[in-house]
Amino acid sequence: MAAGGYYAADPGGGFTDGDGGTDDKGDKSGLRTALAGLTTRGRSFLAAGVAAAVCAYVLGQSDLLRVGLLLAVLPLVCAGVLYRTRYRVAGSRRLSPARVPASSEARVHLRMDNISRLPTGLLMLQDRVPYVLGPRPRFVLDRVEAGGRREVSYRVRSDLRGRYPLGPLQLRLTDPFGMCELTRSFSTYDTLTVIPRVEPLPAVRLSGEAKGYGDGRHRSLALAGEDDVIPRGYRHGDDLRRVHWRSTARYGELMVRREEQPQRARCTVLLDTRGVAFHGAGPDSPFEWAVSGTASALVHMLERGFSVRLLTDTGTAVPGEGTDGFAGASQESADAAGLMMDTLAVVDHSDNYTLSSAYDVLRGGNEGLLIAFFGDMDEEQATVAAKMRRRSGGAVAFLLDSESWALGPGAPVSQRCAERLRLLQEAGWSAVAVSPGTSLVELWRQADRERTGTHPSSPAGGWS
Repeated sequence: MAAGGYYAADPGGGFTDGDGGTDDKGDKSGLRTALAGLTTRGRSFLAAGVAAAVCAYVLGQSDLLRVGLLLAVLPLVCAGVLYRTRYRVAGSRRLSPARVPASSEARVHLRMDNISRLPTGLLMLQDRVPYVLGPRPRFVLDRVEAGGRREVSYRVRSDLRGRYPLGPLQLRLTDPFGMCELTRSFSTYDTLTVIPRVEPLPAVRLSGEAKGYGDGRHRSLALAGEDDVIPRGYRHGDDLRRVHWRSTARYGELMVRREEQPQRARCTVLLDTRGVAFHGAGPDSPFEWAVSGTASALVHMLERGFSVRLLTDTGTAVPGEGTDGFAGASQESADAAGLMMDTLAVVDHSDNYTLSSAYDVLRGGNEGLLIAFFGDMDEEQATVAAKMRRRSGGAVAFLLDSESWALGPGAPVSQRCAERLRLLQEAGWSAVAVSPGTSLVELWRQADRERTGTHPSSPAGGWS
């Protein structure tokens, strides 16, 4: 991912972009800009020179007048030379990677090209970055020859997920004596996406298929019989064992049976974002754990071949998916995962007080496996969550216990959370409580044991 543009110092004292427009109009405006760029050293020299000249006039000391003129003229000359300097510099930025998990580092590569026929003077680069990513990086380029380039890089890191703008890149020009300094900014910027942490999950199996591909279409084909097969013309590379001889004799050309496409099992991952359901903030808060767990479940189910959908308590799914709301073909799994991760990078608390909107979406049809990450629920919302189990082939719930999170790691499950767990389990959920410091991998295995040990007679519907 790259962005950039170029600016040029022109005789008018300004920087021009790629379209040839200037930031400063006219010599007077450019001269004012150059004088305004005098540094503390330059202003001190100018003030000392004027003071020396006044004292020389009052005291009648010609030698002191020469010193005063030298002190006053030096910063003015430096400003004039810097103002008259003409060269064009192109800048670009590249992020590696542009999407990074929380608490991981990304590297930002900056490249400066001198596209003019003259070498540059001293250049100072500064890239604007949000405070959460660290201090603003600064670089000094001593001299860039005509047609030359310089490349520098810096690292950024954030413990908080989100989308953070990088840039615009600022370019500072200064003279060798440090008397004058001009600052200009490029107009473009890039965006670094910090996604939730993803934890690799073990391939457990509750029941049903070990992977997300079922054999429903193969079984239907076997029941229909060979006469119902729809053939197609032979193509170079087709397996001759798939030649359909009856159709070949009928049409007078070589025909083959169409490849049966395995049916993909569906999985809906539900994230409870209600603000009233979570307490606390920061990277170690219950809500951030739920977001990270949702991301881990999504990636895991996609890798296992499931058609996956991300759903929140508001009843909205990730935009840009298929017409049925699920990530479709396998070649789109990477794009679907990236889209869901981008959504989870910026997801925030909702104003909802109920789970009714999500229930209305789920009761529309059989959604396959349902994996839910719930916050605190009262008895009414627990009842709504229990009803979600009716329209799913399997249901797994991770219920965050805010009372135990407030007490810290090792705290027992509260009585309130235990009652909600019992209600969900009686409805057929494989529900486990989430306490602070608990590993998602262990909870994932515990959910498997909960279903196979506590509810062996639950309807078929596997997850891996």
